[in-house]
Amino acid sequence: MSLDIVTAAPLGEVAHGFFGRAGGVSTGQVAGLQCGYGADDDPGAVDANRRFAADALIGGASIAAPYQVHSPDCVIVDAPFDVRPEADAVATTTPGLLLGIVTADCAPVLLADEEAGVVAAAHAGWRGAIGGVTDKTVGAMLSLGARLERITAAVGPCIAQTSYEVSPQFAEPFLAEDPDNGRFFSEGPSGKPHFDLEAYVAARLSAAGVRRVWLAGLDTYAHEDRFYSFRRSTHRGEATYGRQISLIGIRPQPV
Repeated sequence: MSLDIVTAAPLGEVAHGFFGRAGGVSTGQVAGLQCGYGADDDPGAVDANRRFAADALIGGASIAAPYQVHSPDCVIVDAPFDVRPEADAVATTTPGLLLGIVTADCAPVLLADEEAGVVAAAHAGWRGAIGGVTDKTVGAMLSLGARLERITAAVGPCIAQTSYEVSPQFAEPFLAEDPDNGRFFSEGPSGKPHFDLEAYVAARLSAAGVRRVWLAGLDTYAHEDRFYSFRRSTHRGEATYGRQISLIGIRPQPV
């Protein structure tokens, strides 16, 4: 099966991938590698799609993925969840365990200190981003032995500024946090502001001390053939929308 996997060279040999919708066994409106349990999809198809994605990186690996709620919370894991915690980021030092988050316009962020053997994955929608999800994720990594100067972060495909029209009131909490955040907003064709989520997430990572931040620069809204998009489905009045998965893990040592 051919999968669409976006990788970030700065993450080195760490097993990782931002998966698109190509491949998979889901059908209908969410056809493809649909990996979200909240998409009104067949749970068996979601399980199979997640298995395809995991095996593309580390054969037979389990996935630890939280129940995402647009929070700033990061949990440290060493095994798959029996019950998924409400959180939007996960970190581990356990080889052979893949950390997963699903997105459909929000920014997926994969992070690693390859030397320390510490990896993390974060789901950064605008609420989580301004709430500090990337800051808490970096903090969790440091608590596991990562060093700030060695952490590399990769921001995967997400909605681009050209596609992300917001209300004038949307900017208020960002400007209250820091007036300089105005640089992440520009006037769109309709006169309403457009928000640059990717750049804001990158700036939060840099402000937290992460020196290497890679950006995919791929718009989930514009590339229907490659990615699911909540906003695109909403604009079309569709009943549901798919989610793509992003995974990262430490490869186990060969026996």
